[in-house]
Amino acid sequence: LRCYVDDKVSRVAWLNRSNIIFAGSDKWSLDPRVDLVSKGQLEYSLRIQKVDVFDEGSYTCSIQTKQQAKTSQVYLIVQVPASIYKVSEDMIVNEGSNVTLTCFANGRPEPAISWRLLNPSAADPLDGDEYLDITGIMRNQAGRYECKASNDVAMPDVKYVNVVVNYPPTIKKTHSSVTQVGGMGTLQCQATAIPVPEFEWYRDEKRLSNSQSINIQILGTTTILMIANVTDEDYGNYTCVASNRLGVQNASLFLYSECPFRSSSPALAGPGMGRDINGSSCVSASLWLLLSCIAGLLLQC
Repeated sequence: LRCYVDDKVSRVAWLNRSNIIFAGSDKWSLDPRVDLVSKGQLEYSLRIQKVDVFDEGSYTCSIQTKQQAKTSQVYLIVQVPASIYKVSEDMIVNEGSNVTLTCFANGRPEPAISWRLLNPSAADPLDGDEYLDITGIMRNQAGRYECKASNDVAMPDVKYVNVVVNYPPTIKKTHSSVTQVGGMGTLQCQATAIPVPEFEWYRDEKRLSNSQSINIQILGTTTILMIANVTDEDYGNYTCVASNRLGVQNASLFLYSECPFRSSSPALAGPGMGRDINGSSCVSASLWLLLSCIAGLLLQC
């Protein structure tokens, strides 16, 4: 805090509010952070090291000459960078739940708080301050949430909250198979879900398991049913079932020797029945060949 005097001054002092800090060169304050700066006889400045918020306030340089007393006042404003001291823990929620994220910060001036979801599809700031309310959270709102506190004193303080959204399985892709007798039939089913789905395969009402002719593989969110040495009895409808603790979804796939038509109408889901996500169902029986020709105006032969 700068204060300059002239050679006519007889007495000088520094005061903080009504407390004397220095009287001339005599230090009255017990604070070791405070000292005088005198670059020549005409400077009588006060230096405070490691300033904190309790140092804020009015400081007075008092000058006494033979003619009159003069004072020079300085009001010290202490700014503090924004600092986040409490933020929500990482959380796992179910799709459709109401979620509230919290972020508290202090600083001088009072920091502004903003939220952002760090997903490529949601880069814009979110409408929230200390509390970010998400009503009916959806799976595309899962990800890493950024809380930023800033007051332009220093770089903003940033903290993160990871939000995992559980949702039931959705079968995204299926692959039926055209296989000749004696060949290897391969059916594939892919589903998305959190937690990762469990898979089952059915033929009519019978659950399939690994055997000499059947090999079931599960690779993350994809399952593959392989049928070795295909016979005429193996042709037909197979059902892929994807499930987790939040729900279940089925899809029908087909093993056939040739493809007489394509259907765009999904069937009802259930063991032994289902819906063909790819919109294709093929059978080799002559009855279906006849029906496909009759329906030629509506279906693609």
